[in-house]
Order: sequence, then structure tokens, then C-alpha cells
Amino acid sequence: MKSASLSYKPITFAEVPEWAADDHLAAFETFRKSCERIQAAAAARERSPVVGITKTAPPHPALVSACETSARIPKVTKDSARAFFEANFTPNTVTHKGPQGMVTGYYEPIMEGSRTPQAGFQTPIYKRPPDLINLVDETQRGAVGTAFTHARKTDKGVEPFATRAQIEQGALKGQGLELLYFADPVDVFFMQIQGSGRVKLTDGTTIRVHYDGKNGHPYSSIGRFLIEKGLLAADKVSMGALAKWLRADPERAKMVMWQNASYVFFRELANDARGPLGAQNAPLTPGRSLAVDPGHHALGTPIFVTAGKMGHVVKSGSGAFNRLMIAQDVGSAIKGPERGDIYFGSGNAAGALAGVTKHAAKFIVLLPNETLAKAQAAQAKP
Repeated sequence: MKSASLSYKPITFAEVPEWAADDHLAAFETFRKSCERIQAAAAARERSPVVGITKTAPPHPALVSACETSARIPKVTKDSARAFFEANFTPNTVTHKGPQGMVTGYYEPIMEGSRTPQAGFQTPIYKRPPDLINLVDETQRGAVGTAFTHARKTDKGVEPFATRAQIEQGALKGQGLELLYFADPVDVFFMQIQGSGRVKLTDGTTIRVHYDGKNGHPYSSIGRFLIEKGLLAADKVSMGALAKWLRADPERAKMVMWQNASYVFFRELANDARGPLGAQNAPLTPGRSLAVDPGHHALGTPIFVTAGKMGHVVKSGSGAFNRLMIAQDVGSAIKGPERGDIYFGSGNAAGALAGVTKHAAKFIVLLPNETLAKAQAAQAKP
């Protein structure tokens, strides 16, 4: 549950900023959503211990044990939820040589779309191509740096899949992979970054689409590209500013978006009511689900995030963001021991919060007590 460059220092819960004031029941309910997937994965591994590159990585035994304990609580209240975390986990500050901690935000956009190409709806999103294979487990795709995560299977082996530019110029045409059509290529670009979306269709129904693999090319920030080219000031870059710049000139926008060779494929979720899913395939909870670097933190781990003043999120008191969250998702741009992406929910209000969230942060990782003992023993070795 830790990388070689990360070490832990146990502290008491009394030392966790505003620990007693947090909503531990909300964190517990989010944790239980992860537990459903953790326990299912553990049971599947018992039945079939061989894990292929396209299957879920084995869950950490200490998290499995904590999940089993959480399921035995007869009546969960705010007090019993807090008692569960305090009895089964130990808070730890982290020491590392990685970049300074930072949190950003993401959300689920709500868009208008069509199942067929028609006037006003010409930009497609695609289903996962049948010749696309995983080179790493999906839960680990944020931990491989600039390495390829997916590739195209051919008769001779594997080769890089088409880039964003090649796909948007027709590399997948004629294969029947179009899932839905949208009016604005910029909206599609940002939905790919978010990884999911709710879509109001022309027939009046609403569906949800979700990440179903990518072309494997590493993610590249177009915001950073525009800053480096002197086209946008660093202190002016936000999701809204980027969208406005892109929409001002569609041809210019196309060339800039092609700088990010990464391209996401989608599937339609059968059960729309559950909400968007994270990398564990557990439903995400607004304000409690956190995308992390899985090279440093196991999915399902409770992480207390403290991020100083975030008055746009925390409306009372000092505006300090001190909250117990659950590591449930990953992202290509989420790299580092204290790098997180907060899920804010669906729609424009959530998007407004996500678009302006970029704050220095610290992580306090709640390690299962069994894991902490092993980590301390490993750190004590010469």
C-alpha cells in the first residue's frame, strides 16, 4: 500500500485537524461502497487466483479485513462510524520526495446528445474498439507515468492505437463504434477528461455514459501547452477559461486539443441511478470520493485531506477544507503521493466548483492497523 519513496509517521486522531467535526457517517457510507467492490474482488480471487492484465488487481488483505469489520456494525450512526475508523485505522502523515501536495476537482457534466448523427449533433463518442487491449490493470492506469496503458492487438502482436488526431480524422469510421453524437467538440473533450457524463437525448430520455478504456497514449495537459506557448497566462487558466479560448476558434481549438493524444472510449451504464463509477466500479460520492495515484495509495483507503482555505467549497468557519475521503478513482494527471482530485458531483454547479479547485493540500492516510505494523517493520530495516 505504499511506494518505496513514501514513508509514514503515525499521529493521533486528536492531531487530525477538525477530526471531531467531520461527518464520519458520510465517509463510512462512501467507504462501504468501496468495500462492496473490495470484498467481491477478494472472493473472485479465492475462486480464481490467476490475475490477468485485464482483470482487477487483488485487494489488500488489511482493507478486506476492515471491510468485513464494517459490515458487522449493527446500527451505523455518526458516532459508531467515527468509532469504527478510530478502532481499525491509524492516521499517518506522509513523507516523500514527490511534488508538493495539491487537490483539484472533477465532476460529471450534463450534456445534450443524440443516438444518431443529425443537424446540430455531429461529433461522436466511441465505444471501446474490439482490438483494444489493456497493458496494465485499469486501476493502475494513473501510476505508469508516460508509458502506454492500452494498445491495439494485431495478428503480429501489439502496436500503438490511433491518436486523438487520427481518431478525429476518421481512424475508426466504418466500424460501427459510434455510441452517441454531440454538438460541441469542446464539450466532448472535457467529458473525456472527466471520464463520465449524463446525456439528455433527443427522444427525451436521459442516460449515463462512463469510461471504458482509452487509446493508451499518455495524457498531456493542453492548459500547460497554452501556457508554454504564451497563449494563456498561468494565473488565468481554469476549466472555464480553457473552454472559452477553445470555442473562440474551432479550427485553432482542434489543433490544440490534438496536442493531447490520449482519447477515451465510453459505455452506456445499464443502471443510471447508481451514479458515475470510479476506477473500482464503485459509485462515486460528491465531496467524499477522491482520485489518487494508485502507485502510492490502494483504492479503498480512507485519506483525510486538509487543504487550507477553500471558501468556494466550505462556506462556514475559516473555510478550511478538512475532510475524510475515500480513494476510489484514478486519473492520468493525478501523480504523486499527495495529489488528489475531488469528485464534486453532476451538473453545472459541480463543474463550477471543480473548475476553480486547485489548492495546496496535505494527506493524512488512515492505514489499517495491521498494515501500519508491517510498514513500521519495513521502515525499521537497515
